Amino acid sequence: MDFDWIDVPFDLSVLPPKDIEESFEDPFALKFLPDGESSSRHSARYYSLGKSLSDHGIFSVFWTDGKKYRVIYARLMTPEEEHFYDRKRSEEI
Repeated sequence: MDFDWIDVPFDLSVLPPKDIEESFEDPFALKFLPDGESSSRHSARYYSLGKSLSDHGIFSVFWTDGKKYRVIYARLMTPEEEHFYDRKRSEEI
């Protein structure tokens, strides 16, 4: 995966790019296209829930063209998101 970290619109000092990238590589990561979004591939925004190698649960909003990923926003998961992620992960195992 190739990430574009130029002029990111959020503070990378709170959550390092390495952790965010690792959350995308999580084999149990969940990726969603929000309901009601534009169907255009070039303007669609996606959500991701995944964990870094250091076990940080990360929620991200991103855009992709299938090759390059542009993270628009990222933060630690809320307790509700952690529960949803863990429930979906247990269904996969």
